[in-house]
Amino acid sequence: MRLLFQLAQKLGEESEIMSLHGKLTSSVEDQLCMAALHYLRSHFEEATEIYKKLLMENKDFHAINIYVALCYYKMDYYDVSLEILAVYLGLHSDSIVGVNLRACNHYQLYNGKAAEAELKTLQNASTVGDIFQDNDLLRHNLVVFRGGENALQVLPPLVDVIPEARLNLVIYYLKNDEVNEAYALIKDMDCVIPKEYILKAVVHAVIGQQNDQKEHLRIAQNFFQMVGASPSEADTIPGRQCMASCFFILK
Repeated sequence: MRLLFQLAQKLGEESEIMSLHGKLTSSVEDQLCMAALHYLRSHFEEATEIYKKLLMENKDFHAINIYVALCYYKMDYYDVSLEILAVYLGLHSDSIVGVNLRACNHYQLYNGKAAEAELKTLQNASTVGDIFQDNDLLRHNLVVFRGGENALQVLPPLVDVIPEARLNLVIYYLKNDEVNEAYALIKDMDCVIPKEYILKAVVHAVIGQQNDQKEHLRIAQNFFQMVGASPSEADTIPGRQCMASCFFILK
């Protein structure tokens, strides 16, 4: 049933999700399944609530700390994420998922060099081969940490594997003035989180301004306005930039 629940989410079958939701119990497995669904829907606070409750009841389920840290990372609380991660990494210092998340927090707080230095500890601890070549997530993140280096070799095969790969490839194309390639990647993408709306708006704005196409500018303005006016984003830096961009397009 848990598997059906996750498949319904992947396939976007809302009625099926609601029907299965009522059948989930208070067991640890069912609650973890519920938290995963919240996470996939970008309901990070709801997911965190479930994880924290499970942790209080099961102190030795250390891996749940990783999930909590991931939720805080997604909510932009990078310092909090690092604090919670430290608990888990104190027990499992060679965890690829844990060290990678710590590197991502360092990327957001400092820069790509600081993030890459964190990942080096994994390579140094590894006894076999090149750990980066064997792990899609690490290869993807190295491209980001290095400002797009090797993007065209690494990112295209990962577009349907790692959700951020598509977004990062779009950013790479934009930075290199390959607007049509960026548009092809993003035009059919359903946006969920503010970053996705912002990126889609930027692509439409660039095309609209380059070719003086009013329809593209209208779409860009709409997306910018949605993010800029949303209660959760209105007072953030990206939110204000979006509202300013919206007004700019409206002259």
